[in-house]
Amino acid sequence: MPGEYPLSAGKAVSGGHEDSQQVVAGRSWQAVRRLGGWVAGAALATTALCTPLRFAHAQQAAVAGLPVNTAEVIQLAVLVGVVGAALICAIALIRERSRLSAENTELRGRVADLNASLQRSEALLNLRDQRVIVWANDSKKPELIGSLPVDTGAPEERAAFLGFGRWLMPRSAAALENAIAALRDKGVAFELVAETHAGAALEVQGRKSGAHAIVRFISISEAQRLQARLKLENQRIGSEYETLMGLIDAIDMPFWMRDGEGRLKWVNKAFARAVEAQDASVVIRDGKEFLGTQAREAIAQQHQSRPVFQQAVSTVIDGDRKMFSVTDVTGRDGSVGLAVDMSVADAIREEYSLVVRSHADTLDQVATAVATFDAGQKLRFYNQAFHKLWDLDAGYISSAPDNALLLDRLRSERKLPEQPEWRRWKENLLSAYRAVEPQEHLWHLPDGRTIRVVANPQPKGGVTWVFENLTEKIDLESRYTTAVRVQGETLDNLAEGVVVFGPDGRIRLFNPAFSQLWGISAEALRQSTHISAIRAECDARAENSPWGDFVAAVTGFDERSDRHGQTELRNGTVLQHAVIHLPNGQVMLTFVDVTDSVNVERALKDKNEALLRADQIKNEFVQHVSYELRSPLTNIIGFTELLSLPGTGPLSPRQREYVEHIGSSSGVLLTIVNDILDLATVDAGIMQLEIAEVRVDRAIEAAAELVADRLEEHSISLAVEASAAPRSFSGDETRVRQILYNLLSNAVNYAPASSTITLACRQRAEGVEFSVHDDGPGMPPEVLDTVFQRFESRVNGGRRRGAGLGLSIVKSFVELHGGSVRIDSGKDRGTTVICLFPDAPAGVQVAAE
Repeated sequence: MPGEYPLSAGKAVSGGHEDSQQVVAGRSWQAVRRLGGWVAGAALATTALCTPLRFAHAQQAAVAGLPVNTAEVIQLAVLVGVVGAALICAIALIRERSRLSAENTELRGRVADLNASLQRSEALLNLRDQRVIVWANDSKKPELIGSLPVDTGAPEERAAFLGFGRWLMPRSAAALENAIAALRDKGVAFELVAETHAGAALEVQGRKSGAHAIVRFISISEAQRLQARLKLENQRIGSEYETLMGLIDAIDMPFWMRDGEGRLKWVNKAFARAVEAQDASVVIRDGKEFLGTQAREAIAQQHQSRPVFQQAVSTVIDGDRKMFSVTDVTGRDGSVGLAVDMSVADAIREEYSLVVRSHADTLDQVATAVATFDAGQKLRFYNQAFHKLWDLDAGYISSAPDNALLLDRLRSERKLPEQPEWRRWKENLLSAYRAVEPQEHLWHLPDGRTIRVVANPQPKGGVTWVFENLTEKIDLESRYTTAVRVQGETLDNLAEGVVVFGPDGRIRLFNPAFSQLWGISAEALRQSTHISAIRAECDARAENSPWGDFVAAVTGFDERSDRHGQTELRNGTVLQHAVIHLPNGQVMLTFVDVTDSVNVERALKDKNEALLRADQIKNEFVQHVSYELRSPLTNIIGFTELLSLPGTGPLSPRQREYVEHIGSSSGVLLTIVNDILDLATVDAGIMQLEIAEVRVDRAIEAAAELVADRLEEHSISLAVEASAAPRSFSGDETRVRQILYNLLSNAVNYAPASSTITLACRQRAEGVEFSVHDDGPGMPPEVLDTVFQRFESRVNGGRRRGAGLGLSIVKSFVELHGGSVRIDSGKDRGTTVICLFPDAPAGVQVAAE
């Protein structure tokens, strides 16, 4: 029967066995005691009777004159009576023992039956589909019987099994622990379904029988498991629904639910308050709407095309029009909506952001160090000046250190003044947290700085510390006089002419260089001289005198802005001048003699213009000649190929050799002409890249095929290392092949016979890298400096002298892709040319500059 446990019977059997043994033992003991009492009574009676009787009989016999034998006969008779009574008691005892033996035999049979029943119950409990926990009483540990299948995820070990939270889902573990607590404390039975971490469902039953609390875990069948899962899911959904509805009802945002006809069927308290209704039932009954008719129509219209409506909508709340962010979602049986008040949040957010930004920006721009500590003496704010003043680790200062610990750290780093009584000094300093009025201190730091410290208590607790660095102020006060003297000596010995005018236009100071540059007499330069008098003398010494602008800058009311310029005097001296407005309203004029620099600059400009014109003429000439050469070369190559055809007639071996030599030489010349045209196109800025996906393997194969004949001619092998290469990259495939061909051709020209040329391609973080290495003689440093210059052709151990355009073409095309070229070479260690192409070329379809 459900809810009845074989273990209960087993426990009853065990208890009955112990009770029956106690009963048998008790009854036997009682019978023995009873028989022993009878025997003892008989003996006592015999003794009691014999002694007085013997005494009385002797006395009577002496009085009566009878012989003593008569008394003995009487005593013997009494003894016979006592013995008879003892025999009777012994017979009774034997009969009682026989009866008790029969009763014990019957009880042993019953105990054997109960033990068999107990073994059957334990066998049932030890099945692999259930496990039972039994609590005998509150003081004893629970007993575990049986086991659960392994696929349920239930542990076999006792402690692990009793820790329900380790193998049951949190919701199931919490529900089970609460149910067990109620079962043991109040005897409340329960039945529930628990879910393990392995996803298995277990049926759990709890009962209390007498002093035993029993909980049974049952592994259910697949159908029952499905039903249990549905039950668990239903419980979870129900619990979540209740929690969610409670939350929605508690939030201060209007929320509503409508049926399929668009009528309200549930609203929260915030909705009721917004429409000034007493509660939600009144809203449903009266059909009070939160949004206006136009807004509801817009929502309904949008639901026809899209299920979600999300838009800012205005409505009137408590007589004020406010903006709400409305989200309304429709389903099969109705719709739900939520409105979030944006007015207050936007205003608070904007105000808070402005305050925080203004506060932080203002304090960060202040040169005075500021730090704020809260009531717990934790650092909550500091500006950049504070960080710079104490030069603390950014991680430490951002961890909100304690004020006392911060002082200890500054002391350990020898950044605070030494104090004879450090603890008292620190306590006096931290008393600012208990003070009402601001406190002020003056610190003389070990590094020579003097800091004015102001502790300003905050109304809500905490202190704002202000650290004002007075070092410069004190230092300036002591150095001011020295600076004035040094300034005078410096100005007097400067080669640069300097004159300073006050706001009234009169001279404040000048140096001898000023009078020498402008040729003004010492009598005219006095501290009371006005700038207009200086202008009168200087205007006659310059072609286009700038002194009119100087007068306007000194005495005018226009915007005070510094300016620079240059003027040429009539004697050929060129002066570079500057007008600098000083902070105290004065204006400083400086003059530098740049005559030599100007003359050199003019000469360089003339030379540069001549070089540019020559370079332009050269480019035009090379481009014109290249175009003119290309047409006849094409004819020569075409007729050479025509002569090689069998249809034009047989050729002798020597004639065929001549024809092949003409073809190869024409091809080389055409390659040179094409290279010149490419370089001219690059120089003209009209070269364009046709960017597409470049297959690395095909580009390498095509370049290798073009130099295959030359490799075979000199028994040179080509090793390709492309295991680390990408499959493809973005670039101009034609130009990439041309680059690889030029690199391989250059390597073949310098590689020793029977050597190996290595062509490698690999993916780098910056892009795709191609490298070509040969074991040639290498390049000396003087050759490396000019290797990329055009028409710089050197044999340098090579087989033939080229036009000197190959590496120039390589450099131009790689840089046109936005990449770079470098050479790793040295004497007797070969040469490696490395080209790096970016993943995304910068010059896509754009003319090269």
